[in-house]
Amino acid sequence: MPGCRARPRAGAEPDDPLRPPLPGPGAAMPPPPRGTPARTARVSRCLSFSACHRLHSKSLSDEENLKLFGKCNNPNGHGHNYKVVVTVRGEIEPTSGMVINLMDLKEYMQEAILEPLDHKNLDKDVAYFADVVSTTENVAVYIWENLQKRLPVGTLYKVKVYETDQNIVVYKGEETTLEK
Repeated sequence: MPGCRARPRAGAEPDDPLRPPLPGPGAAMPPPPRGTPARTARVSRCLSFSACHRLHSKSLSDEENLKLFGKCNNPNGHGHNYKVVVTVRGEIEPTSGMVINLMDLKEYMQEAILEPLDHKNLDKDVAYFADVVSTTENVAVYIWENLQKRLPVGTLYKVKVYETDQNIVVYKGEETTLEK
């Protein structure tokens, strides 16, 4: 049986020594030539945590809170199994082939998300939420700020928090909003 052979490039004779065949399936591609612009990529990692909270603003009366937050203002609180997707971006480092070592990202997420939030009452156990309403928007901001302290500068791209399958918040850091 004949050996596997890559197809020759268009216009090249099959045995032309000046025009080598394209690499076959699974063959390593040569590295990009020097001076080629760096390649960038986005890398995401997911985790889940469970926490309870009560949506309640100290700036509003009990009646206003109940009207605004409904059953989520229950004095006993309620819980969620949150899912978080953290996305970083950067240049693909030529030697490692990575934007970030996923083991490092896992550790940063453990420190910034799981340790402070998992199986906690956000309003009572997390100092950040003592004066900040524990909405999913503010949970995303909290996670962003905690990750920013750990990740290399400029690599954090996006934090996506699923409170439920239907309620999802995406936060990309401070963005300018138009004045009303």
